[in-house]
This record gives sequence, structure tokens and C-alpha cells, in this order.
Amino acid sequence: MTRIAIALTEDFADWECALLMAVARSYLGVEIRTASPDGRPLTSMGGLKVTPDLGYDAIDAETFDALIIPGGLSWEKGTAPDFSAKAREFHGAGKVLGGICAAASALAATGILNNVAHTGNRLASHQKYPAYQGAALYRDQPQAVSDDKVITAPGNSPITFTMEILKALGLWSSEAEDEIAVFANEHLPHGAVG
Repeated sequence: MTRIAIALTEDFADWECALLMAVARSYLGVEIRTASPDGRPLTSMGGLKVTPDLGYDAIDAETFDALIIPGGLSWEKGTAPDFSAKAREFHGAGKVLGGICAAASALAATGILNNVAHTGNRLASHQKYPAYQGAALYRDQPQAVSDDKVITAPGNSPITFTMEILKALGLWSSEAEDEIAVFANEHLPHGAVG
């Protein structure tokens, strides 16, 4: 069974991981485990109170197929944890690694994005981190970017972020496509058929 770890932070952007969690768990049979720094409850930007399954120390590339990090206000507040070691562990093991919104910039801070095509909220957000030297590979686009099992997206792209993660995990199927299409229809011109 495929296992995905979702590393949550205080004030995480709940919409950025919700679609992935719902489709993967409910329709594709994926085990989803949420984590916080110490395993204690936290609250999302939208006020959703979450009791995680585990602490960050229990997330490892031997037991999980993917590490997904949603963005949120903790980066703006300067309280976000350092994901460098976990991100390097997953990437080094050839596992799927995803960061959306501010978490894409957190991946930039690790240097991992220096060698893969990627995106995020803005290039300038990545360039705030000294280890980031990947501007030539930055894609200024609203859709998620996937390269070498590293998936990045701006915060307004949870649909394509979910799609690219499922593809990287080998879970893209007609069932997954049907479920995602329901949500993607909102973005089609009025009257168009998806």
C-alpha cells in the first residue's frame, strides 16, 4: 500500500493538501499520515484543528513513499520548522517530495530545486534563501511542476499539485482522473466539457 506523509505546520494552508488527502485516501486506498513537529495538535489557517498521527521524527523514507509539505503562514511568521534533512532524505532515496506555496520555497532553501524544474508562488520567494541557485529552472506558471519526483506548485494550484503527486507515485488512473476532473471543471470556460 502506498503511504504518504503530510508534514503540517501551525497555520498550514488547509486547502493545499485537502484534495490530495481526500482523493488518495478515499478513492485510491492510499494510507495518509499527518504529522506535526512534535505530534501535538495544531490549527490551520482556516481554523481547522488537527490531531496529527505522528511527529516529524517518525517520518522516514523507508516507511513512506512521499513527503508532502503544504504551505502556510508559519514561513511568514518565521516559525516554520526546517525541513532540510527530511527533504534531502526523501529526495536522496528517490521518493516523491512535494512542496506547495511557501513550502516550495522551503524546498528551495534545501538546494534540491537547483537541479530540477520547479515553480512556486514567486521566484523572488525562492531567492531569499542562500542555498537556492535554481533560477534558470524556475517555471513561472500557475500549474504544478514535476521533475525527478519533486513536485512544486504555487498556493493557488492544489488541483495540479494533486495530479502531479499521483502521477509521480504511479497512481494516475482513470478513477483518479475522473475524481480530479470534478474539481478541475470549475476552471473550464462556462459550457465547456472536460
